[in-house]
Amino acid sequence: MGSLILAIRFLTIVPVPGHEARGPAALGRAAGWFPVVGLVLGIGLAGVGRVIDLALPPLVGATLLVAIWKVTTGGIHLDGLADCLDGLAGQDAARRLAIMRDSRIGVFGAAGLALFLLLSVTALAELSPAARGRVLALAPTIGRVLPLLAGAWLLPATPGQGLGAAFGAGLPRGVGLVHVTVGLALAAWLLGFWGAVIAAAALSLAMLAAWGAAARFGGVTGDVLGAAVELAELAVLLGGAAVVHRGLL
Repeated sequence: MGSLILAIRFLTIVPVPGHEARGPAALGRAAGWFPVVGLVLGIGLAGVGRVIDLALPPLVGATLLVAIWKVTTGGIHLDGLADCLDGLAGQDAARRLAIMRDSRIGVFGAAGLALFLLLSVTALAELSPAARGRVLALAPTIGRVLPLLAGAWLLPATPGQGLGAAFGAGLPRGVGLVHVTVGLALAAWLLGFWGAVIAAAALSLAMLAAWGAAARFGGVTGDVLGAAVELAELAVLLGGAAVVHRGLL
């Protein structure tokens, strides 16, 4: 139970009673709960979305829903995305890591966040009411599978230091593949064949992006893991919008 409490407190701003698991490797051990927290978040967003649809037009409602989504998560993964985008501009791995540690946001991070949120809002607004709730349930779930894969398969940029290294040290190596299987099954149940395709594509693209970022930074960091979460979520939203646009869903 302590691991579940830690996962909820780390991934959201939702207050939960009880004592969380502690220790350097506690977050990695709690990672098996990440997709579960994502699924509950997605179901909650789907419910809120149905209420919003009663009062607001699609674009305004989508904007409000994305705002609620990111506030509920404390913007933790958006911060990682912005830091990664800024850090990629560095001349070498050491400089890139130093830029990522800087609390100030640069032009690449700011522009990237703006474009990312714009794509999220417009993709969500283009989903049909029938598909929106199912895509919302899927996106946060698939997004939170990514840290389990990247943390296990990619070496840390600073071994023994930082959140990414501690996370990877405590992460059970097989848990990511288990959640990939469950995530694909969930996608197929929610959205049929094209749901599984969307989930597989989102996982593949986000993992490829994490691998590319790790190559630039000399390894994976907490910011890289956070950015991978956001990219996977966006890929699910864009994939859902694409199949709805083509009349496949």
